[in-house]
Amino acid sequence: MLNNKNLWPLSGLLAATLLLAGCFNEAEQEVQTPKDQRIKLAMLQPPRSGLTPLSDDAFKLSRWSTAETLVVLDDKGEAQPMLATAWEKVDETTWRFTLRENVHFHDNSVLDANTVVNALSVAATASPKPRILDGVSLTVKADGDRAVLVSTAQADPLLPQRLSSPQLAILSRQAYQANGVVTPVNMGSGPFVLRSVTGTSSAVLDRFDGYWGEKAQASGIDVNFVSDGAARGAALRTGTADLVEAIPVSQAPLLDQSLIHEVPMPRTNTLYLNSRHGVMKDPAMRAAVRDAINRQQIVDNVYEKRADSAKGLLGPALPWAAALRQPVANPVQAGIPAGATITLATFSDRAELPEVAVYLAQQLTAAGFNVKQVVREYAQIESDALAGKFDAFILSRATVLDSGDPVAYMYSDFACKGSFNIAQLCRADIDEALQAAAAIPTGEARRKAIMHAENLILATDAAIPMLHERVIQGESATLKNAVRDPRERMLINATTHFANAQ
Repeated sequence: MLNNKNLWPLSGLLAATLLLAGCFNEAEQEVQTPKDQRIKLAMLQPPRSGLTPLSDDAFKLSRWSTAETLVVLDDKGEAQPMLATAWEKVDETTWRFTLRENVHFHDNSVLDANTVVNALSVAATASPKPRILDGVSLTVKADGDRAVLVSTAQADPLLPQRLSSPQLAILSRQAYQANGVVTPVNMGSGPFVLRSVTGTSSAVLDRFDGYWGEKAQASGIDVNFVSDGAARGAALRTGTADLVEAIPVSQAPLLDQSLIHEVPMPRTNTLYLNSRHGVMKDPAMRAAVRDAINRQQIVDNVYEKRADSAKGLLGPALPWAAALRQPVANPVQAGIPAGATITLATFSDRAELPEVAVYLAQQLTAAGFNVKQVVREYAQIESDALAGKFDAFILSRATVLDSGDPVAYMYSDFACKGSFNIAQLCRADIDEALQAAAAIPTGEARRKAIMHAENLILATDAAIPMLHERVIQGESATLKNAVRDPRERMLINATTHFANAQ
């Protein structure tokens, strides 16, 4: 039961015919009026780690605009000022960040170099480390009161982008406790102050009038965590939520189409083919699979046309990729399957993937393959997939990690020593291309190098991108300027408001 008077009511568990398990009580709903400027937000996943910024819960803090980082990323993945106003490379391993003046935290303390040193040092020495710092040795020291020096053991041209990760948010020193616990309540610097969290059910935020930038137009945010997709859809339909994240594809047709917005995600549904063992070791057989796949059929029938057919590994969420993509030169000619038996595997944790497997099996059977399907929970199938025990594996894969750059994903999946190389791919030219891209500073030259590496990977047919996913975001008719962010770092910012507010 929610215990804050500002929170919008949730109903109890209703009858199945209402499809509102854990949802909102329509009888108690309140209509948004111009004077009511609190945004009612329904989110998919509850906090998993007490909202510590050192975990994936950090992305909730950034989506609520309560915790801020030194830099943020623009549409091209380039670093832009936030709590740092400028940065420069001092030497091969050290960067100097100049801090913004007159920044107050929600506990009224002031941003200075020691605050930043404390926050980043805690993150760098945490166990486990934030994901963005995997394999990175990072040290921070003050350079006077208004700047910090951030050093890595090896040259890292992506360091500014790395510091944009919500897991490296800068909180007041009081947020970091001696026992390693980090609490963001009343400790951020954003336009909204996190006032309270009620377990895994709800959170309350208010406008922070002492914010250094543009003041929030909404007076607050009332968050409820609603895991049931039908309930989130119903919340938008009945008006008991102003903003709803991750509406399931199955619910979208039931809603007013003017209230739902599809956001391209940096996530590609890819078919990985085992290039080292079995039938798919033969490039001609991989080419036969490539030619057999009907992407649009999968997009239309599994995703109900709410996805984008893939032309490469990187999709519309990275808008620069398409313009730099070149056709694969001299693609391998498809062989004749002649009844060759292959094992097609995927996992059941993402509900759409087993259905994708059914369509793929039909398409490959029509092309002449004999297809066996294996579907298990991800925890039970990952080790076999990485060990190369399947001929083909369907995976929904994030193509940019926390730095906003795809090189880490491409190295992990397609380099000889990649830790997630399901395709068992090992090509010297691909490794060289990825290493070259990784060494180039962010900008046009790096993006061109990334697309060259993508071209080499696509030429092997060891990974066949099928579609790029979208997330469906629901917004009430009166809510304006909700953020539609492909990286899922922002959702509500200072400009989010209701129309005709008084």
